[in-house]
Parts: sequence; structure tokens; C-alpha cells
Amino acid sequence: MPELIKFSIPLLSLTLFIPLLGAVIIMLFIPKQRTSLIKWFAFIISVIDFLVSLPLVKYFDPSTNAMQFVEQHSWIPSIGVEYFLGIDGISILLVMLTTLLTAVSVLCSFMAIDYREKEFYVCLLLLSTGMLGVFMALDFFLFYVFWEVMLVPMYFLIGVWGGGRKLYSAIKFFLYTLFGSVIMLLGILTLYFLTPEPHTFNILKMTYELNIPEGLQKWLFLAFFIGFAIKVPMFPFHTWLPDAHTDAPTAGSVILAGVLLKMGTYGFVRFNLPMFPEASHFFVPFMAVLAIIGIIYGALVAMAQEDVKRLVAYSSVSHLGFVMLGIFALNPQGIVGGMLQMINHGLSTGGLFLLVGIIYERRHTRMISDFGGLSHRLPIFSTLFAITMLSSIGLPGLNGFVGEFLILLGVFKATYIYAVFGVTGIILGAAYMLWLYQRMMFGSLDKPENQKLKDCNLREIIYMVSLIIFMFWIGLYPKPYLNIMGPTVDKLVERVNPAYFQTAQQSPLPQK
Repeated sequence: MPELIKFSIPLLSLTLFIPLLGAVIIMLFIPKQRTSLIKWFAFIISVIDFLVSLPLVKYFDPSTNAMQFVEQHSWIPSIGVEYFLGIDGISILLVMLTTLLTAVSVLCSFMAIDYREKEFYVCLLLLSTGMLGVFMALDFFLFYVFWEVMLVPMYFLIGVWGGGRKLYSAIKFFLYTLFGSVIMLLGILTLYFLTPEPHTFNILKMTYELNIPEGLQKWLFLAFFIGFAIKVPMFPFHTWLPDAHTDAPTAGSVILAGVLLKMGTYGFVRFNLPMFPEASHFFVPFMAVLAIIGIIYGALVAMAQEDVKRLVAYSSVSHLGFVMLGIFALNPQGIVGGMLQMINHGLSTGGLFLLVGIIYERRHTRMISDFGGLSHRLPIFSTLFAITMLSSIGLPGLNGFVGEFLILLGVFKATYIYAVFGVTGIILGAAYMLWLYQRMMFGSLDKPENQKLKDCNLREIIYMVSLIIFMFWIGLYPKPYLNIMGPTVDKLVERVNPAYFQTAQQSPLPQK
């Protein structure tokens, strides 16, 4: 079991509950007529939360696989529930991504949301607390509470402030995720009763102290697989995602793409691999085939889209399939690449949804055929779009390249045929993104509506540049990010695939 390192200041609780405190203050003390105050207060709260989370990086020890900043207190002792928080190399970057994208989402909504602003920002801040809790919780009861709490504000964000078939999309999202959650709950309860008396929901004890028979591991793997695969979403559970993305407001799409989808991939890394190592080996071909289908299918369907937001939504199906392929390579390169690509996808696809929101606020259409020649009228917008698009397709020098390279390296070392199929997704991804850019930005500015468009304002430049900085940083100097994940991933691979290190020691090639 990994070492537990505590910290003198409860940084995790502060980071976790500052958005909740902000939501309560807005709900109880700020009149709904004070819309400007509500917007700026929500933004200040989200920025404070991001700043409070920065010491997590400063004081994080990247040389150990220990759980750090641990907070552990008895909560419901009669059933073995604890208030148990902690982060390691797997979760710290996702926590930071969540606090960053929450602030960006609040800022991008200033002009986009013009009714029920009070309720909107309350939902956004509540959603932030739910997402952070999922990544911090080390008690399964606590984890499940945050997992379920997060559904409610996202349901309202889509159903109230969305467009198109917003109620249909919101209900579809809710039912899909709820179905997966109930199946996962059965798996959690099974693990709970497998722990010795007195039973506990302690995730670390379940992971490292239970000896689960291989047959039961397979059933538990499938129970958790359904819950997490729907959230990723993996093929064939992906059908809720394009509808939810298309009809969600811009902030909802950014949070959905940037953070919520990562809960599924995080679940596989945190739970399925270390808890069910034999089952994980058994299901590698099954997971790889589903991931490859998702990569190719998502890319092909994206190429056929005429709605730019729907195109970006299907690109997420392809990109997250690539992440899953890396994770189930079961070696350090594949898993580190998959985890880094989770961050990269949050930055690049979140950025693309922000840019779609910028142009939608001006033209009130997302149909690609309604645009053309925008680079003549919107040079700043077209430049920001180009950088974000190139990040998404993995241009060397930008963040997407590092993650894709590591994933392909890990998958090639595991089974080269999977890597061959995975590469097709990169080629198709470049095709549909470049084609999208060519149709929107180049050509003649012949539509009268486009000739009156205004370029990005300072607020829009600020939140886009905040993401682009990280795109270049990870692309040019990924070492700090890889160092943070390294020891935790090595420990995970040692548990789920011990033969890898034995083979590495016997190899004549120099090893890390």
C-alpha cells in the first residue's frame, strides 16, 4: 500500500470546497438582479480556487508514488466511511486542469448567458466541487457521492441553458450516466463486503489488501467498465456525447470535454487496473478493439459533419479512444502517454469549443457552410483557431504530439498491430481538422453577415491564451509533467504487469 503523506494545511479541502462556498454565497446573499456582481464574484471565486490549488504543485514530491496532502477523518464509523482525500501522480494534473477550466468556463460565459445568470453560475461552481471530489476521494462512499452530485448541475446546464433539443440531450446524458453508475455501485458494494470485518470503503485497502479470485475480478472489471466506459465514452456507449456537446452552452461543452470525460479514463487507471490486474490482462484485446473502433469510427463520422460543434464532439470520441488504447498497453510509456493525452485533450478540445462559442455568439450559426474567408475579417480568431487545431492534431512543438508519441510508443511495444490501426486515427484527425479550417478561414468573404463580424475582444483573448500557454509548454518542455506521473505509473505497472519490468531488466537496450 502506498505511503500516506499529510500536510499541515488542508489544501485539498480548501480547493474542494471554495467553489461550493462561492455557490452558497451567490445563492443566498446576492440578488438575482445584480447580474454583473454575480458574474464577477463567480469568476473571482474560480480564480481563487485555481490559485489555492497551485501550492499542490509546488509542494508535490515527484520522486515518490505516495498519496500526498492526505486528509483522513472518520465520517460514518458504523459502516466504515471516512472523509479520506489524497492525490498522487495520477490525479494531481486532473485537479489542476479542473480548477483552470472552471475559471475559463466562468469567464467565457459573461456574454453568452443572458437569463437565469444566478442559477447558471451556482451550477457551474457546484459542478467544480463534484469534479474535484471525484479526483481527490480515497473512500469509495465519498467518491460515489461526488460522482453522483456532479450529474445534477451538468443536467441543468444542458437542459436549461442549452440549445436545440436540450431537454432530450440532458435526459439522455443523465440516464446513460445513471445506468452506468448503478452498475458500478453493485461492484463497489461487492468490494465492500469482500473487505474483512469491520468492512471499509477505503480504496487503498481494497486495492492493495484484497486477494480477489480471477473469476470474480472479471465480473467486477465489467461492472466498473460499464460505469467508466459510458463516461469516457467508449464505443458503443458514445451516442449521448454528440447530442450533449451540440446542445450544451459553451461552458458546459468545455467542462464536459475538458474534465467530465476524463473521469472515465481516470476510473480505469485508478480502479480497474490496480484492483483487477488479472482481469485487466484478460480484457486487453477486448478493450483495444473497442478503442480502435472508437478511434476510426469517431474520426470518420467527424469528417461527415456539417455542424462544427458536432464535428469537435465526434473528434472527442476518437481522441478518447486513443487514450484508452494507451492505458491498456499496460506499460509505462502507454499509460503516461494516455494520462498526458487526457490533459492535452482537455486543453485543445476545450479550446476548440471556446472558439466555436466565440463565433456562435457573433453569427448564431454553427454550420460550416455559413462561413468562409474568416481569416480576412478575424485575424486574431483565425490565429487562435489555427494553434488550437494544430494542438488537437498533434503537431510537433504542441502538446498533442507528446501524448500521441508516447501512446504509440507504448502500444507498439505491447502489440504493434494495434499501433498500426491507431495511427489511422491521427491521419484522419489531421484530415478533418485541416479541412474544417480550410472551409471556415480561407476562400472569399462572400457572405454579408460575415463581413460585419468583430474580432476577438480582450476577455476572449485572455481565456484562449491561458490555454495556449500550456499547449506550448507541454509541447516544448513536457519533462515536469512526465516527472510528476512517473513514479506512480511505475508502481501501477509493477502491480498490473510485473512481467514488463522483468523483461526490461533482461533487455540489452538501456532502460530508464
